[in-house]
Amino acid sequence: MVLTRDFKETVKERSVRDPAFAAAMLDEAATAFLNGDPRVARLILRDLVNASVGFEALAAETNRPSKSLHRMLSAQGNPNMDNLAAIFGAVRKRLGVAFEAHAIEAA
Repeated sequence: MVLTRDFKETVKERSVRDPAFAAAMLDEAATAFLNGDPRVARLILRDLVNASVGFEALAAETNRPSKSLHRMLSAQGNPNMDNLAAIFGAVRKRLGVAFEAHAIEAA
């Protein structure tokens, strides 16, 4: 008997079952990006796109090729700000969440 599950399927099922989980993933991706860790942000976004929008729907919504989106959100991806804004916007819209930025002083 197999005791493990595929990570992507686990994330997808949890995102569907728990919209707050999907919103938290989007928040983590944005936070990682803003805190200077774009690689982590891309990987979280990739998992979230797979779990929510799907790359084909994201391609249609952002007017960008699906293969390009896959490359952008890979570990070695290098999306420009316009592409990142389009991806964040499409996922945010699909999840029905809004972003709020708050500055905090670093200790």
